[in-house]
Amino acid sequence: MRWVVERSHVPLPFSVGSPAAVDIRVAPGCRPAQFSGQRAREDRGPRGLTGLASWGLATVFKCEFTPQSRTAFSSVQKAEMGWGDLGVYGEPSRETPNLDRMAAEGMLFPNFYTANPLCSPSRAALLTGRLPIRSGFYTTNGHARNAYTPQEVVGGIPDSELLLPELLKEAGYTSKIVGKWHLGHRPQFHPLKHGFDEWFGSPNCHFGPYDNKARPNIPVYRDWEMVGRFYEEFPINLKTGEANLTQIYLQEALDFIKRQQAARRPFFLHWAVDATHAPVYASRPFLGTSQRGRYGDAVREIDDSVGKILHLLRDLSIAENTFVFFTSDNGAALISAPRQGGSNGPFLCGKQTTFEGGMREPAIAWWPGHIPAGQVSHQLGSIMDLFTTSLSLAGLEPPRDRAIDGLDLLPTMLQGRLTDRPVFYYRGNTLMAVTRGQYKAHFWTWTNSWEEFRQGVDFCPGQNVSGVTTHSQEEHTKLPLVFHLGRDPGERFPLSIASTEYLDALRQITPVVRQHQEALVPGQPQLNVCNRAVMADSQQLHHRGSPSVLFCCREIMATQRTSAHEGAARRACAEAGQLSLGHQGLHL
Repeated sequence: MRWVVERSHVPLPFSVGSPAAVDIRVAPGCRPAQFSGQRAREDRGPRGLTGLASWGLATVFKCEFTPQSRTAFSSVQKAEMGWGDLGVYGEPSRETPNLDRMAAEGMLFPNFYTANPLCSPSRAALLTGRLPIRSGFYTTNGHARNAYTPQEVVGGIPDSELLLPELLKEAGYTSKIVGKWHLGHRPQFHPLKHGFDEWFGSPNCHFGPYDNKARPNIPVYRDWEMVGRFYEEFPINLKTGEANLTQIYLQEALDFIKRQQAARRPFFLHWAVDATHAPVYASRPFLGTSQRGRYGDAVREIDDSVGKILHLLRDLSIAENTFVFFTSDNGAALISAPRQGGSNGPFLCGKQTTFEGGMREPAIAWWPGHIPAGQVSHQLGSIMDLFTTSLSLAGLEPPRDRAIDGLDLLPTMLQGRLTDRPVFYYRGNTLMAVTRGQYKAHFWTWTNSWEEFRQGVDFCPGQNVSGVTTHSQEEHTKLPLVFHLGRDPGERFPLSIASTEYLDALRQITPVVRQHQEALVPGQPQLNVCNRAVMADSQQLHHRGSPSVLFCCREIMATQRTSAHEGAARRACAEAGQLSLGHQGLHL
């Protein structure tokens, strides 16, 4: 389908070339219509997407597409990639030419955020469009405690949550997830029970190897069938870092795209690779090729894979009908740095924390012929926006029976519009901070416990900021710590509480916080309890006996007590977010 161009003078954020106007791509036969007030709902007939809508007073181009021209979606979600890991974000080695080219051909978001500084909750947020506290992806076992879904966890994504692939089925989309699922191990949490049509990957990260007695190695699935396990049928050499998983995941993505194009079906591909999550791995052709060591090798291989995916879209002549978005699930894990962790650029701390280094992510949108090339948007974006934006592209509305936190980014990407919105920084069930505009207010500060820190577990190596990067939970709800992120992206210089600027910032943020907390209805916490029997249940094996049910951290650490590598186990547990911190006071 060819698009014609209408010239529209719209105020834009800074962009390459700083154009005075934006080209809005409109299909032939589209007719503009004005609307205001509530978000318009597009008329979606049996032939697919029929329009693009904006918020407030805007122009809607009502169009009718044939099935072969329906927009396809591909989300590329890296595990633990930091804001500073791409050349386009200033990484000095410049070893990501394909992602840098993707940014040059699309739109870069320097102010894009995850919904949680840990992998499971952030992935739930992407696929539901909701803060993890709404969907239950948190724990109440300790104040401000992070949690995820290890093999022993009982919970997972609730049936009451509506995931993006479930909703896209209404518009005829076929969906596949490749790589890490991380929303529950048990059969009821399987991705094919939550809208995906295909899956190749694992319910967890590639932790291990385990002894396959007290704890099995983590399984790998093709749809419902377990086809092997990490470190067995899918080997990972911890000594050399060699593993072929990224190449396998790449081939799965390429094959899926080819099959959908041949069948002339619109598709949603969620490519969730985890090579940059410790233990970091890369395939043999990439090992030893980066200036940054093994972590850089993994980044280079993923960059190469993204290049191959975009190249295939062009070869199949479907690039202009395919929206691709690249981002990460949380900031780089500085606890694994420098050998197996990335860079968060100028930002403070990393994964596990609600400082900018743990929450701000690289983000690139690519849609040739629609998103003007070489743009930089200063819209405050969120991983939850991918949910709402994808629905909008498919001609669907978000569910009306629940709170949806994601914005539709189409007005930003196609017209350069900016929407005022807050960013909420949650750690567990605790609201730690809020950003609105350029100002960020911290209501609690905390990195990790003194106990962990003294044992070498450091979420902010080399970044001690007195009174900010605290190892005890410090409350600031009466006098929040406020930073101007434009002048001070590293959160090193809090505004003086006696300044007019401080008071003005609080006047902007306080009503937003009050409104959010008054309206918030937390979901039932899913990450409170562990049960070793579910490791068998998740693989549909029969379990005999009456298992004990324990708090997650207590159970995980108990399985490691007999290990000769207790220190490594403690670090791994902290890395995963399951070591008891602060108020719970659990000790080995």
